[in-house]
Amino acid sequence: MSAHARSLDGQHSRHGQQDQPGDDLGQTARRRRSLLWLTGLGLGLVVTIVFAVCLGAVGIPPSTVVSIIGHHVLGTPAGGATVAQDSIVWQVRLPRVLLGAAVGAGLAVCGVALQAMVRNVLADPYLLGVSSGASTGAAGAILFGFGAGLGEHALALSAFAGALGASVVVFVVARAGGRITSLRLLLAGVAVGYALYAATSFLIFASDSAEGARSVLFWLLGSLGLASWGMPLAAVLVIVCGTVAALLIWSRRLDALAVGDETAHTLGVSPTRFRVLLLAVVSLCVGAVVAASGGIGFVGLVIPHVARRFVGAAHGRCVPVAALIGAVFLVWADVVARVLLVPRELPIGIITALVGAPFLLVLVRRFHATTT
Repeated sequence: MSAHARSLDGQHSRHGQQDQPGDDLGQTARRRRSLLWLTGLGLGLVVTIVFAVCLGAVGIPPSTVVSIIGHHVLGTPAGGATVAQDSIVWQVRLPRVLLGAAVGAGLAVCGVALQAMVRNVLADPYLLGVSSGASTGAAGAILFGFGAGLGEHALALSAFAGALGASVVVFVVARAGGRITSLRLLLAGVAVGYALYAATSFLIFASDSAEGARSVLFWLLGSLGLASWGMPLAAVLVIVCGTVAALLIWSRRLDALAVGDETAHTLGVSPTRFRVLLLAVVSLCVGAVVAASGGIGFVGLVIPHVARRFVGAAHGRCVPVAALIGAVFLVWADVVARVLLVPRELPIGIITALVGAPFLLVLVRRFHATTT
């Protein structure tokens, strides 16, 4: 049993015992610590959004950013901001920053859910082949004009369609044996992911457009360049908020599933049915996120472990903290991607990989130490 599962197992074991004064004090302390983290991270996210909008090829003072946002949201005076500054803040940077926050939060909470669903501390949102399906759909749209009739939303909708198609294939393959287990989901996701990755590579080599291939490569590594006040941002915000709310409602069921199927049955949770429900919600969220931002790795792998270290493994506390940490982290990663090589822009997946890869090595080392 993993350390994550042992921690949750201990919590469920205590639920069956009589409450002791020490347990009450411990729960109160954990609630207080969680509230402090949520408050601090919430304020940190607000500050992050303001400063992320300030930074870029053209620097804009924080006071000007706040006045422009207040002007558009509350109707207050713009405070002497120029037309160019207003356009940069409201039309370009703010939608991008908000999309980055939503994508980071969505990847983080989906990582939390998947690590509980497959009971594997190295699981992440791309484990189930959803990202590979989105990549195939996006490559088809960029290189061969799939969905050209959809206009400016052709890329996002083609990627989303590919993501949903991949999730359906994973579900069918995992259910072929009758009962959907953690191992079947894991194997089906890996197999479908590799097959779709091969299909994406084939589309790239089948195209004779060097610029198109470069665009696909940039998209595969992640970018928030599609951000606007239109459909991509609105869809991602709605789906991510719905996913966070659903996972909070299901937090006790996630706790039970993370311990093991036997424990889940004992607590009245059907592991197979609940995994199907989680797969549907996670696939929808990851599909929307990847369709809007491309393949951004390591966020859904790293952030859940950071959140559990801060507030513990119980999902009622871990899910909102992971969402806030993921939002803050990805916004700053996008800032670095934008300003590091001005006027050029780096794919955001390069920045998240530079941070996530060393963390993964530490995680593997610690996991090896606890199992030997």
